[in-house]
Amino acid sequence: MDTNLSTTNSLATASMAGAAACRRASHAMTGRHGLGLGRLVAVLALCGASLGAQAGLFDDEEARRAIVDLRTKLDAVQLQGDTRNTELKQNITDANVALSAELTSKITTQLTQQMTEQFDQLRRSLLELNNQLELMRGDLAKLRGQDELQQQGIRDLSKEGAELQRKNTDQLAAFEARLLRLEPQKLSLDGREVTVEAEEKKSYDDAVALLRNNDFAGAIAGLTTFTRRYPASPFAAHASYWLATAHYSKGDLKDAMSGYRSVVASYPDHPRAAEAMLALANCQAESKDVKGARKTLEELVRTYPNTEAAAAGRDRIAMLR
Repeated sequence: MDTNLSTTNSLATASMAGAAACRRASHAMTGRHGLGLGRLVAVLALCGASLGAQAGLFDDEEARRAIVDLRTKLDAVQLQGDTRNTELKQNITDANVALSAELTSKITTQLTQQMTEQFDQLRRSLLELNNQLELMRGDLAKLRGQDELQQQGIRDLSKEGAELQRKNTDQLAAFEARLLRLEPQKLSLDGREVTVEAEEKKSYDDAVALLRNNDFAGAIAGLTTFTRRYPASPFAAHASYWLATAHYSKGDLKDAMSGYRSVVASYPDHPRAAEAMLALANCQAESKDVKGARKTLEELVRTYPNTEAAAAGRDRIAMLR
């Protein structure tokens, strides 16, 4: 009996020692940040050995309770390990986030500083270029002003030169006109070369121009003045003929016939004499003096037979018959 009691005590002691070892293992598991799989197996083996020792002392009910209790403790240990692992992961994640934020902030700060410095340098460069551009614009404006002054000076000089040239031209023309009025002019008239004064020729030309413009009264006045002022002029016969023609054109047949007779009488050898006789015959015919017109035409053909006026006179004689 003593032997059985000793054996029982030994088993109880071993069971208590195993239980104590299990508790120490459990505490060790909860006290670390997570056990390896090998350590966990060793603890379970130790607990199993303890349970095996107790199995001989307790009945099945007690064994089941012990197993349930152990499982509960193991679940708690596992839960604590999982919780600790989750906390560690979260701490690591938070640390990574904080570190990333810190690095991002530092990098952003450095980049911002570098960009600010580069921007300031670029702005200074732009300001310097703008100042240089303003200086160049000022110089260009001065050059343009100088060029405009030069161009204006050139235009003024050109204008003055043109005005001076115009004045010189006018003075030269006036001088030449005075020379023409003072110096006699040589020209060809009626197949021969004659010399006339410039004022003389101008007076004749002006009077004839009035006749051509149908200013018969002006032409009569001009030609009358010319014949009185220049009776020996080479244009005298022409002036007398045109004066009679101006009277005829105005409708003064009597003055016209008197003028044509004066041309024939004063300048019988002049080419205008034959034309004056033909014109006289026309005036006589218009005045109903057919007999006088025929007589004048016959005298025209007899006196100037080889002229165009005589040829026209022959045709008119035939018409008067």
